[in-house]
Amino acid sequence: MTLFRSTILDIVGNPFRSDDPAGTLRAEDDGGLLVTDGVIVARGPYDRLRAEHPDEETVDLRGGLLVPGFVDTHVHYPQVRAIGGLGMPLLDWLDRCALPEEARLADQAYALAVAEELMSSLVGAGTTTALVFGSHFATAMDALFAAAERTGLRITSGQVVSDRILRDDLLTTPARAMAEGRELLHRWHGKGRLRYAVTPRFSLSASEPMLDACAELLTAADDVWLTSHINENGAEVDQVAAHFPERSHYLDTYHHHGLVGSRTVLAHDVHPTDHELEMMADTGCWVAHCPTSNAALGSGLFPFRRHDAYGVGVALGSDVGAGTGFCLIKEGLQAYFAQQLLGPDGLPLTPAHLLYLATRAGALALGLGGQVGDFEVGRRFDAVWLRPSPHSTLDIVLRHAPDATEALAKVFALGGPADIAGVWVDGRHLITASSTARTALVPSMIIA
Repeated sequence: MTLFRSTILDIVGNPFRSDDPAGTLRAEDDGGLLVTDGVIVARGPYDRLRAEHPDEETVDLRGGLLVPGFVDTHVHYPQVRAIGGLGMPLLDWLDRCALPEEARLADQAYALAVAEELMSSLVGAGTTTALVFGSHFATAMDALFAAAERTGLRITSGQVVSDRILRDDLLTTPARAMAEGRELLHRWHGKGRLRYAVTPRFSLSASEPMLDACAELLTAADDVWLTSHINENGAEVDQVAAHFPERSHYLDTYHHHGLVGSRTVLAHDVHPTDHELEMMADTGCWVAHCPTSNAALGSGLFPFRRHDAYGVGVALGSDVGAGTGFCLIKEGLQAYFAQQLLGPDGLPLTPAHLLYLATRAGALALGLGGQVGDFEVGRRFDAVWLRPSPHSTLDIVLRHAPDATEALAKVFALGGPADIAGVWVDGRHLITASSTARTALVPSMIIA
């Protein structure tokens, strides 16, 4: 057993369904979490837990905030090196930045390097669970899953499939997509913390037979997920309508093939119709909100109030590489800004909302709500220790924060990867580049 001591923050319930969102933020100034075999077995005031377990090793994380591991519901594996391609709308950015980079992953050595960069970037950003939009190449997917297994993160991902519109070297056929998908699923799905996600890039690049193949692959094993894009950009929405004149809207291009359900996560949804929102709510489909990407590509301001009104589940995604980084703290702040800019059409977000979106909501979206996303007894110990550098602006304002809500607001306003001093998955401490550079964490924190 190990006893973790810190200021502990997590979310209980759903602040979007509470008359008092701040009341869903649970905070303990000097709290304790007792962890055995990666599972939280007790929680409470540190002094009480220490008295009950006087011989257990203590990891002292005072001087910072301990929050659940972040859950990224939309991040692109092949686009790590494409971050920062500014000044273009979606379809131009795909042609000029994203797709040429994605084609390079046909080279196995290149794919291996990018897979390692993705894993280290996720850990450095405090992300312990992610729904990763994969590569078009099966060999690159093997590289990704192998890197994820070595790192220990909770990764759901799958081969991206398209059979039209894109450059030729990224296209496949429905039969090949099915065969390669089944092989990848057999090798990796359910292995450790890995799961498979059927991944049509978007219906614009997937024919009806390809979407049928995706539907068949979705039933190949239990707990297989489906992820894709929807309603990101006005020009994209118009092109989808032109390619599917018999469908009532973008979501129907997926729903017609049985691809929309409680194990579906669709990214963006900046321009939904009311009928689509109603259908999402009815099917239990989730939306990955990607605020920095929406801003960088000029896609639009996310209509959060409308999603909330229909009861559509929303979580956060970094959308690297159109997004501007891996850290969900930044995505939370940008989500807040977008709703402020929408004025009366926006949905005001509190610090409790932002922590929920970055943790508990993502866990629920990925069907992992019983395992991660908060610090309830029985959950796996996936955690992030936020400890800003001494004398930094964030350090100064945190020391003067009057309560937990204000402290959390300051973290989202000022925090980033440099303030992430420790990351744990299943109770295992993952060394990050920033933490290694700043301090040798584990030896100095342990109190016999």
